[in-house]
Amino acid sequence: METPAEAGREFWRSVLVTGGFTTIPRWTIDPVPGVAEREVPLPGEEMATLWRLADELAVSLSSVLLAAHAKVLAALSGEREVTTGYVAVAGGRPLPCRLTTEPSSWRALLLGTHRAESELLSYKDFPVDDLGRELGLTEPSFSTVLDPAGDDQDLAENTVLWLGISRHSGQLVLRYRTDVIDAGCAARIAGYHRTALALIAADPDAEHGRQSLLSAEELDFQLNGLAGLRRELPDRRVHELFEQRVEAHPDAVAAVHGGRQWTYRELNARANRLGRTLMARGLRREGVVAVVMERNLDWMAAVLAIFKAGGVYLPLEPHFPADRIATALARAECGLVLTERGSTTTLDAALDTLPGIGILSVDAAYQEDHADGNLGIDVAPDQLAYILFTSGSTGEPKGAMCEHVGMLNHIYAKIADLEIREGEVIPQTGPQCFDISVWQLVAALLVGGRTLLVEQEVILDIERFVDTIADGRAAVLQVVPSYLDVVLSYLEQHPRELPDLHTVSPTGDFVKKELVERWFAAQPKIKLVNTYGLTETSDDAVHEVMDRVPAGERVPLGRPIDNVHVYVVDENLSPVPLGAPGVIVFSGVCVGRGYINDPERTRLVFTVDPHREGQRLCRSGDYGRWQPEGKLEFLGRRDNQVKIRGFRIEIGEIENALSRMAEVRDSAVVVAEGPDQSKRLVAFCSGRRPLEAGVIRDRLGESLPEYMVPSAFHWREGLPLTANGKIDRRTLTALAAQLDAHDVTKKDFQAPGTPAEVRLAAAWATVLGIPAGQIGRRDHFFDRGGTSLSAVRLVIALDRAVSLTDVTRHPILTDLAAILDDRSERSAVELLTSSPSGN
Repeated sequence: METPAEAGREFWRSVLVTGGFTTIPRWTIDPVPGVAEREVPLPGEEMATLWRLADELAVSLSSVLLAAHAKVLAALSGEREVTTGYVAVAGGRPLPCRLTTEPSSWRALLLGTHRAESELLSYKDFPVDDLGRELGLTEPSFSTVLDPAGDDQDLAENTVLWLGISRHSGQLVLRYRTDVIDAGCAARIAGYHRTALALIAADPDAEHGRQSLLSAEELDFQLNGLAGLRRELPDRRVHELFEQRVEAHPDAVAAVHGGRQWTYRELNARANRLGRTLMARGLRREGVVAVVMERNLDWMAAVLAIFKAGGVYLPLEPHFPADRIATALARAECGLVLTERGSTTTLDAALDTLPGIGILSVDAAYQEDHADGNLGIDVAPDQLAYILFTSGSTGEPKGAMCEHVGMLNHIYAKIADLEIREGEVIPQTGPQCFDISVWQLVAALLVGGRTLLVEQEVILDIERFVDTIADGRAAVLQVVPSYLDVVLSYLEQHPRELPDLHTVSPTGDFVKKELVERWFAAQPKIKLVNTYGLTETSDDAVHEVMDRVPAGERVPLGRPIDNVHVYVVDENLSPVPLGAPGVIVFSGVCVGRGYINDPERTRLVFTVDPHREGQRLCRSGDYGRWQPEGKLEFLGRRDNQVKIRGFRIEIGEIENALSRMAEVRDSAVVVAEGPDQSKRLVAFCSGRRPLEAGVIRDRLGESLPEYMVPSAFHWREGLPLTANGKIDRRTLTALAAQLDAHDVTKKDFQAPGTPAEVRLAAAWATVLGIPAGQIGRRDHFFDRGGTSLSAVRLVIALDRAVSLTDVTRHPILTDLAAILDDRSERSAVELLTSSPSGN
């Protein structure tokens, strides 16, 4: 039989070790040290009802207050398991009280809190300090303390608020720290308690999970006060606004690619001729046209042609695997593919499995010599504009459908917040399947500016890219944060003026404050615009314009763009308290139509907005919260979806591709983060016969694009499992980090020997985040976690002593070092022969 001391020890272990103490949102713009107090009256009739309920359930009134407090803490923290300090006896010290809000009804919640309170009372005299020392614990501190007796206690050092019932007035008393929450926040929290008690009294058998604690005023503020401004959009489509600019200045340059350029007149004429060709091929309203082309002037004309003809643009990159192209074409019920010479290798293989789909080259389309006047087709605002296929968790990509009004609203927001003016140059850098490619392609055309099409080979050569941006007189630039880091690193090593560049927009991934600090230290006159949104919401729906480093710990996502509503909600789509974490959802013109021919996945993400009649709502896979400044803050993913180099990736799609290999029994893909905070995919596999990493990589490349192929593969006899039998991804993520520390004790490990190898190993260490002593001379750059972007970083770190082509063709360290040696010797010879002493 266990002693009271043993029972107490187990109780305290479960309370103190299993979970932390619930915190409440910090909410104040102007923190002022001190303590303030707020009283909330409790109506006598309502209190009488609560007394009767307590008697009926044989619980104390303090248990009722504890249940209301648990509900409030759960709403404020976004957690169902909460912990508070609880004064079990008058004048006693707070004890840690762990509560769950899992029970569905108020009645069940009351009974649960009563059991928790009774257990606490059983140990009220237990020597807490001695037990804490025995368990290796310091004295617990609480963000909140509930004191039903209402004793006038001072706030402990780490306590944010204290809650009790005044013995004199019978009112609810809230005492709080003014450096953490302001008076408005305190009033809301007091109101949440008041509402919870009122709901208990009104119907103890109601499902509390479906009941909101927010006041009507706060609900209105979140639904309307935090929304983007309401702006009237022109009753024109993107291509029609472009046509107006053609009339205004037909001979101005509209687009540049390499050594070629087209005026507004030429681009419009080409697009009109292509549009008529598409219509002659039978294109009708919302007919899908796939474009399999490189990013060039003809691609630009093709996109405009599809819009003009009332069709739907479906971008597919020429280097995509045939299976992926075939899947997209079939799911979208595409009837026609527009392509060009040199871009049909995988397309031809895809079309072999899809008879009946027509194929048309742009050269053949131009030769048909259709009229080049505007088509004049009536295109409605809610007509489908484009479909973009993103990674899908079921192993099959999903095609997000976006409408013309959403596309136009986003482009206008970009023009406004990035301050794009007439005559300015916008670089088009995003791959065709990346949603930013759409606005980058056409936004300049709406203001009389110029689109600068930048080839991928230029983007992968950082010196050429910076030269292109500078020489091309780019005014704005949007790239993923990881690439912005590369650009900044290059500029830090090779300072140069960028006189025309006034705004840079990192997008597609979380922007770290350290990057923003470095940027403004190097380029204080160039603004940053953080952006956030989904492909399903017509690209970015939130902007944060910065002309300096933000004051908080995180870089905010910003505020909703015009005509967009953003809510932070619980699982029932009800807004959570201001400052509390919840799921970010979108409403308004930005929300797309769903996933093409995929009703099940559409149902999971898209729904009717319960707060705005006639509007669609789109759930994101992200957690966030509102800041006191009215800006949105990103807190992380809520599912198995990640972003790598700006591309949204469903881990499940990669794992499905792995599972299709006969040799693979189980697989799991995790995200490893290096010391430089770069992210990469790492795969773990089990099976009877291990496969070489190169074999797995090649097989995945047959169905997945390059950015979805993991950079490292580890074979195990079996994958670790959680207690409920699922693959333990947390353990594998930690293991991936450990495996980055290469085992230098391996028999085949050879340390770098030559000066070039040592120099190269040091550069690899910097770029890959691996200690130099753990890099061997036979190591493979990409097997050690290298990516195309880290290869660019390596070239910069070596001050361009090797090229990007050298790294990709010679990824083994000793082979690349030989090239480095050869270049150094030739440079030395050239220096000697060109010097006076060498003549």
